[in-house]
Amino acid sequence: MIEKPLKDKVAIVTGAAGAIGYGICEVLLEEGCTVVATDLPGERLDTFGQDLDAIVANQSTTVPLDVTDVDSTKKAFDTVYEKYGRLDIVIHNAGIAHVSKLVDMDIEKFRFLEKVNVDGTLIILAEAGRQMIKHDKGGDIVVMSTKNVPSPSAGFGAYSCTKAGCHQLSRIASLEFAPHNIRVNMVAPDAVFSEGKYKSGLWNLVGEDRMKARKISEDELHDYYQNRNLLKAKVTGRHVANAVLYFITRQSPTTGATIPVDGGLPDATPR
Repeated sequence: MIEKPLKDKVAIVTGAAGAIGYGICEVLLEEGCTVVATDLPGERLDTFGQDLDAIVANQSTTVPLDVTDVDSTKKAFDTVYEKYGRLDIVIHNAGIAHVSKLVDMDIEKFRFLEKVNVDGTLIILAEAGRQMIKHDKGGDIVVMSTKNVPSPSAGFGAYSCTKAGCHQLSRIASLEFAPHNIRVNMVAPDAVFSEGKYKSGLWNLVGEDRMKARKISEDELHDYYQNRNLLKAKVTGRHVANAVLYFITRQSPTTGATIPVDGGLPDATPR
């Protein structure tokens, strides 16, 4: 029997309890990885943990983690090392969105996106780097970027700007962590609406505004995003997970790179 590529590996996934997070956790489990799914504490995270256990029993756990809180992040990472004695992979997926034209922007909402998307990324990268450097075993970090970094959309100023900050911090981390055999790469999906029973938290927040702006229904919104890419492909959480898998299985000597998962969007360059 062929050994699974992630056997004996341990991964943290932030912002796990959503469409992309579920797709990532599902694929990691299938490939033999032990998964620590993190999100804000509550029933949603508890239910998510039960769903992961139904995929592969006794190969995952849930840990509450607020990426904007330094102490919460440190506690979560310490818990992983205490429970498993190692950490090989960090998938930073946590992020939020907001729809507003610049002239109408609520500065407090903009600052909240900065706190989650920029500060949260810095906090996760810093703690992951400290822990992995301390334990001196190398590692892989994959940060969820977005097609909005190279190709922003009107009304998505807060999201595009703060995710660009997230992306740039990840590129800096790739420079600083490389001497320690820690690779940092990014995956940039276009709209992922759902995976299994899990809907995208991002699209729960912004979908209604997108539908109003284009005067279309929810089904038509899904069709719009599918039909605008070159391959006419519906982007799923598992597609995103497969790009993550490419990086964390080290199929090439690559760090500081981005894989677009968007069906082909010519405006989202460089590719």
